[in-house]
Formats: sequence, structure tokens, C-alpha cells
Amino acid sequence: MDRDTSFFDAVDLLKNLIAIPSFSRDETAAADFLESYFRKEKLRPQRKGNNLWLVSPNWDEMKSAILLNSHIDTVRPVAGWTKEPFSPVEEEGKLYGLGSNDAGASLVSLWQTFRILTAKEQPNNFIFLASCEEEVSGNGGIETILPELPPIALAVVGEPTNMQPAIAEKGLLVLDGTVRGKAGHAARNEGENAIYKALPIIRWFQELPFPMISDLLGAVKTTVTMIEAGTQHNVIPDICRFTVDVRTNELYTNEQILQYIQENCPCEIHARSLRLNSSKIDPDHPLIQHAIRLGLKPFGSPTLSDQTHIPVPSLKIGPGASARSHTADEFVYLAEIREAIDIYIRLLDNFNSIMPH
Repeated sequence: MDRDTSFFDAVDLLKNLIAIPSFSRDETAAADFLESYFRKEKLRPQRKGNNLWLVSPNWDEMKSAILLNSHIDTVRPVAGWTKEPFSPVEEEGKLYGLGSNDAGASLVSLWQTFRILTAKEQPNNFIFLASCEEEVSGNGGIETILPELPPIALAVVGEPTNMQPAIAEKGLLVLDGTVRGKAGHAARNEGENAIYKALPIIRWFQELPFPMISDLLGAVKTTVTMIEAGTQHNVIPDICRFTVDVRTNELYTNEQILQYIQENCPCEIHARSLRLNSSKIDPDHPLIQHAIRLGLKPFGSPTLSDQTHIPVPSLKIGPGASARSHTADEFVYLAEIREAIDIYIRLLDNFNSIMPH
């Protein structure tokens, strides 16, 4: 298959996927379509929940396996859309539609890469995985699929990075804090205002320093993003709840961050999950060195992806720009899809390194 045919097939598939609402945890229609699409291509996809995967048709147990992964789910459209989110439209070299940039373009580009690479002899096996629930880090997504796959030695995760290799990404820790006061009548000098008690704690989070700063990812960042208190205007609030978004670097585990905060924060703090740690691949890994030889520039990504769940070395790279994700009138340049297929193939075709079986 030539590159032009692959490009046009990728764009057609992306248009079909854009037209199917595929919100996180509600991806069944898109998964059904993709399964039918693969079967029409005379392939045998495997499926668990709304995750689908394919393995190299000439699988060789003596070869290492490389996972090619991106996700089929999207966020819900924000209010500012001026176009129809589920009607793919081409205008001036752009393809508009919800999920076009995050991460439909990566998904279809990796699919075409899988088709091209597995059509000839390779030193590696390949697995193509279209996973679900990525946008909500759901338990029904890639985490549940990895144990079902053959052992993998390396992974490429498709996310919008302008086709530059993200060799590290920040982790995520979501904390819920509770400050307790005492109810009273607002007209009298009584009670203990939980909001007032919470203000210095919120300021503490705003200025909270973590001394170890990553060369790739910078400092750990803590941001109070939600606050809830009070029942009515004339009642002193006796409880104030707030939520903290913590973006961690690779120099700390989520457990270390939580322990420090719980030991020093003067209120109740609970973590929703500890499983979304920062991830990193060694800059000296043969795949990264190969990417550098191709003229690509490694960087650290501030956003989280399914890369956090992958227990082997992994690289995040894909068409589109992270700044376009989750925005109104989301789009991807058609040229970015063509470039992505070309770069993925140059990166992975006949890639040979010493990797464990």
C-alpha cells in the first residue's frame, strides 16, 4: 500500500469516527463501527469492553512486540462550538470535528502504520490497540487490556504532540480537602466560619513548594480548582470542601506527594487515586536516539495520557497540538496526518534494538 492511499484511508476513517459520539465510558457505537471496519478488511480484531486490538498477522514468538496505542473516546463538546462537533468538515486544509485532534488523528495514523509495517517482514511484532476511557483514566480502558495482550517490550502512545517525542509526562493526583467549622447565625458574632478557616489552607496549596525540579517536567504543580461551602446566606458555614489538582513530576511518586501533604496540611486530605504517576523513558533508549537522528526533539509533556499505565518503556508522539484538545471547533491539519504516518513508519520500520523477549 502506498503512502497516498494510506493517507486518504486514514482521513476517511477519521471522518467516520468523528461522526459517532464516543464520550468516555460510552464508546460502544464507535467500538462497534471499528470492529466492523476491521472485519471488512479481512482482519480478526479482539475485543474486551470497548477496547479493540490487532496483532501482526505473521506473529513470531521469537520476536519482541511493540504496542501502537491510541484512544477512541472523547470529552464532551464545550459550549463555544460554532460548528457541529459530529459533522466532519474540511476547510482550508483543516479537518474539524470533536476528537479530530485528541486523539483521532493519532489513532488512524497508527492504524495505517500498523497496516504498512506488518505487510512485510519486520524484526518486531506489532500490536495495534484502540482503547477507551482514556479521557477519564477509567478502569475499563488500557489497564484492563494490558494483561490480555502478549508481552510487550516497547510502546508508542498516540497523542497530539506536534509529532515530537514526549519522553516524559506529568502524573496526576486529585485531592479532596475538608475544613470543619461551627454553624451559627450570620447576624450574630457566633459560630466558626469554615470558609475563613479554609482560606489560608488554600493559599498554602497555592504556594506549596516541592524542592526537586525536573529538567523535563519542571516543578510539581498544585492548583485548587473547586470549592464548595454554605447552605444559605444567613448561616455561618460549618464545612468547606475543596479539590486540588496536583501535577507530579518523575522525581516523586504520588505516594510521596500525598504523604508530605497529609503530614503538613492542617485539614482532612484524601486522594481519589494514587495510580496516575508520572512516566519517563530513558533518553538513551535506542528508540529515542533513533528519533533524534531523524531530527525529532524530545520534550517533557505537562499532560497525562494512558502512558502512565504502561509498565514498559513508552514514547508519546502524535499529530496535532495539545493546545487544541478539549477546545471549541477542534481540528487537525490534514497535512499533520500525512506527516504522522511518514514519521511513524520512519521511526519503526525495521527498528532493531536489543529488547527483552
